[in-house]
Amino acid sequence: MPLFKYHAPGTTVLMFCGVDEAGKGAVLGPMVVAAVGSDHEDILPDIGIKDSKQLSPQKRAGLYEEIKSTCSIALRVVSAGEIDLGRKSMTLNVLLARLHAAVITDLAPDLAYVDACDVIAARHGHMVTGFLGCECRIVAEHHADESFPLVSAASIVAKVIRDREILELAKKYGDIGSGYPSDMRTVNFLSAAIQRSGRPPVFARASWKTVEKMIAERSQASILDFS
Repeated sequence: MPLFKYHAPGTTVLMFCGVDEAGKGAVLGPMVVAAVGSDHEDILPDIGIKDSKQLSPQKRAGLYEEIKSTCSIALRVVSAGEIDLGRKSMTLNVLLARLHAAVITDLAPDLAYVDACDVIAARHGHMVTGFLGCECRIVAEHHADESFPLVSAASIVAKVIRDREILELAKKYGDIGSGYPSDMRTVNFLSAAIQRSGRPPVFARASWKTVEKMIAERSQASILDFS
């Protein structure tokens, strides 16, 4: 989809965008960061956009198609390996601030609403601003996907794209669950993979405590077996 920032002759039209991500806490699969831009803040008011976690996959998919046909979209799909690499030199919050800034810069809006991942929302906003490659006012709030329709739209886009990525992984590797450590299907898949080879699959976040604990438990069991 083309990106746009339109100013009609003789007028000033503000460009707005909302930013959110999916898969931040997952142990398997990528994290997807999305920005949705429009010249209207109340995007698609008649279709009841809300936080993607409150919608069925079918409803999300339908809304995604409407959003895609109406708005500008910028994406970053960040692999597990890229997340592990980034965390060697920065916190996950700083990495997210960089990614939020990247998708905002793609759209170059005048005003961006961001779902804050830092416990101090204003601090996240300041970090995003520092990484921007364009002039843009940042409004960072907790649970912004419940307050700003464009952030709700970004949440939907990010979740749909991540769901598709997880589906492709499942086609190749079998039932991996949702990818979150709270999902027993994910835990069972990951545990079995580590028990077999002693290391996590390539699409697992090796820097996550869930993975580190499983590897340590396998190593301990191997030592006891040897003894």
